[in-house]
Amino acid sequence: MLHRCFWVTDNDLYKKYHDEEWGVPVYDDQILFEFLILETFQAGLSWITILSKRENFRTAFDNFDYKKIANYSNRTLEALLNEKGIIRNKLKIRSAILNAQLFMEIQREFGSFSTFIWGFVNGNPIVNEFENREAVPVTTPLSDKISKELKKRGFKFTGSRVIYAYMQAVGMVNDHTKDCFKSFKKIIDPI
Repeated sequence: MLHRCFWVTDNDLYKKYHDEEWGVPVYDDQILFEFLILETFQAGLSWITILSKRENFRTAFDNFDYKKIANYSNRTLEALLNEKGIIRNKLKIRSAILNAQLFMEIQREFGSFSTFIWGFVNGNPIVNEFENREAVPVTTPLSDKISKELKKRGFKFTGSRVIYAYMQAVGMVNDHTKDCFKSFKKIIDPI
């Protein structure tokens, strides 16, 4: 039986996400935007709630196509507010539209959102080797810095906690605990 990080339940969706995505470096702008949307909707909710609605989000938000989302009309906003398969929070839906617009501004400035966001870690994941759940932070000075920069640019629902979860999700930090089969140590030095 595989030993996973402390937060993984018996839910197969959680296991698959942990085993295949969480902590794996993502450099593709489309996927980076998808996780940005999902993490901002997760604010104040459990991650399993978002994971269980992920495909509904994918459908409702045009496969996370930020170019389309950036141009959503008030009519589309109203339709999303009536979409039972997603989190129907008007502020979060509006933030998805605004964040898509700002995401593209960053692309124009830096060539890609990936270049911008990964620039905070010089393109390489931070590998932590935490012993247990108590050691894993919910924010760091770096997530504070990124959050502050995004907020300065106008992004919404990008507080430090959301950003640290985002950094974990897209592999900017690898926070698999030492006892997890996905820990960095076990991957590079298998027993």
